[in-house]
Amino acid sequence: MWRLLAQRPGRLAFTVFVLLAAACCGLAAPAILGIMVNIAASGGDVMSLLWLAIALLVAGGLGALLGILGQNLLARICEEALAGLREEVFAAAVRKPLNQLEKAGIGDVVARVSGDVEAVSEAISGVLPAFTSAAFTIAVTLLGLGVIDWRFAVAVLIAAPLQVFTLRWFLKRTAPIYRTVRITEANRTEQIIETVHGSPSVLALGLGSRHADLVAAASRENIGHALKGVNYLTRFYNRLNLAELIGLSAVLVVGFWLHAEGTVTIGAATAAALYFYRLFDPIGLVLGQFDELQKAAAGLGRMFGLTMSAKPETVAASAPAGTTGAGIFRGTDAGIDAGIDAGIVLEHVTFAYPGQRPALNAVSLTVKPGERVAIVGTSGAGKTTLAKVIMGLEHPHSGTAWVGGLDSAAAAPAELHERISMVSQEVHVFSGTLAEDLQLAKPGASAEELSCVLKAVGATWVVALDDGLETSVGAGGHQLTPEQAQQLALARLMLKNPPIAVLDEATAEAGTGSATMLDQAAEAALTGRTSVVIAHRLSQAASADTVVVMEQGRIVESGSHQELLAAEGRYAHLWEAWNSSLSRS
Repeated sequence: MWRLLAQRPGRLAFTVFVLLAAACCGLAAPAILGIMVNIAASGGDVMSLLWLAIALLVAGGLGALLGILGQNLLARICEEALAGLREEVFAAAVRKPLNQLEKAGIGDVVARVSGDVEAVSEAISGVLPAFTSAAFTIAVTLLGLGVIDWRFAVAVLIAAPLQVFTLRWFLKRTAPIYRTVRITEANRTEQIIETVHGSPSVLALGLGSRHADLVAAASRENIGHALKGVNYLTRFYNRLNLAELIGLSAVLVVGFWLHAEGTVTIGAATAAALYFYRLFDPIGLVLGQFDELQKAAAGLGRMFGLTMSAKPETVAASAPAGTTGAGIFRGTDAGIDAGIDAGIVLEHVTFAYPGQRPALNAVSLTVKPGERVAIVGTSGAGKTTLAKVIMGLEHPHSGTAWVGGLDSAAAAPAELHERISMVSQEVHVFSGTLAEDLQLAKPGASAEELSCVLKAVGATWVVALDDGLETSVGAGGHQLTPEQAQQLALARLMLKNPPIAVLDEATAEAGTGSATMLDQAAEAALTGRTSVVIAHRLSQAASADTVVVMEQGRIVESGSHQELLAAEGRYAHLWEAWNSSLSRS
C-alpha cells in the first residue's frame, strides 16, 4: 500500500501538512481555556475573556476545516491507490491457471476481488484518515503537556502499559477470528452462487428448501465467528476505559501536587487535565481502529496470496499482421508460414488428479504444423485432460508438453495463449453488444472483420437481429441458443487468429439438425491451423489427418481414418458403434 501511496509524494506531503496544522489548532483550545481559568480565578478583565472566547471559536473552526480538508485529501489519495490495488488483484485472478481457480471455487475468488477488497477499502477510506488525524493529535497533545510541565507527560504515560497490554491481548485473539470470518464469508458466497447458478435444476428437483438451509448454515457459521470478534471488541473497549480512568486520575493528582507546591497555576493544571481529556477520543480511535485494520489485514492477506501466487506476465510474441479480407483469419497468416513454430510435441506426459488413477499415462504425441489431429475415446479416457495439458491449464506431473515451441507448464500464460486458443463444450457469452463480445478476441476489430468471421462460421442469424452487431447479448440481453453461442466462440477464435487451436468437444451439444452446421463452422475456423479436436462425433474424426484413440489415459491407436478402419482395432469398433447409433436414430 505504501508503494501505491508513494506514487503521489507531493500530494501526500501536502496532506500530512494540513493534518498536522489541524492538530495544532486543536492544541490551542485547552491552552486558551487554561488562560481563561487563570483570568477568572484572579478576577481579571471580562473583555479579555471575551477575546479569548473568540480566539477559542476561531481555533476550533479552523481546526475543524483543516481536519475535513486533510481527511478528504487523504481519502482521495487512498481511493486512487485502492483503484490500483483492485486492478492488480483482478489482473492476478485472471492470470491464475484455470485448475487453481476451479479448486478455489468461484465464491472464494469473488470474495477475494470484492469482499476482501471492500474490507481494505473501508480501512483506506475511513480508518486511515481518522487514524492519521488521531495520531497527529496524540503527538501534538503530548508535546503540549510536556511544555506545561514534564511531569504531566509522565503522568499520562502511566496509562500506556495497560493500553499496550490490552491492544496486544486483543490483536492476538482476533487475528485468527477475522481470517476465519473472511474464509466463511467466501464459503457463503460460494454456496449462494452455486444455488443461483444451478437454479433451474434446484427448482426442477424441488431442492429449494435444501439449498436455503445450506445458505443459512453457511451464514450462521460466518455470523458465529463474527460474534466472537464482537465479544472481544467489547472487552477491549472496557479495558481502554479503565486505562483512561487511571490516566486522568494520575494527571489530576499531579496537577493538585504541583499547584500545592506553587509550581503551576490552577489554569495550567486545568489545561493539562483538558489535554489528557482530549486524548480520550483520539487514543480510543487509534486503538479501536486496530479492529478495522485487523479485518483489512485479513482481507489484504488473501489478496496478497492471490497476487503473490499469480504467474507474472511477460511480453508475448506478437503474430504478424494479416492481410485484408477472409484470408486474415486463416492459420497460415497466423504464423505457420511466417516462421512461428506451430507444432505440438508431448513427451511421456503423465498427469493424475488428486486421489485418482492417472488421467494421462506416459502419453507421447507429435502434431506437425498445419496438421489436424482428432482425439477419440470413451468417456474418462483422458481426452479433455490431454487438451488441458496442451493449453497449459494443467501441468504434467512428469514429461513435457511443447506447444508452439514453448513449454506449456513453464511459459507465461500470455505468451502461450498468443500461440494457442481453445473452444470448449461450455461457451460463455459475455454481457455487452455482440460486437463487444467478438472484439474481446481482437480489440478494435472493424465491423467488416466482424461480419466476415460471422459469415465464415455460418452465423447468418445476426442479420435478422434488429440491432445487428449492436444487439445486447449475455446476461439481460438477447439469449443465444447453444448452437449460436458456439458459432460466436468459433468466430472469436478466427478473430484472435492463433496458429494452433484446440476444440474440446466444442460441437458436442448440437442437435442432429445443427451438427452439420457446426461441423462446417469448425472446419472454417480450423482451416490452415494446427489443430487438436476432441471429437464427440466420429464424423469429425473422419476428416482429420490423424486419428488418435485413447483408453484409460493411454494412446492405444494412431493413424488415418482409413488406416484405422483397415486395422479393425478399437477405432473400427467405435466407428461401427457410431454408425449403428445413427441408423437407429
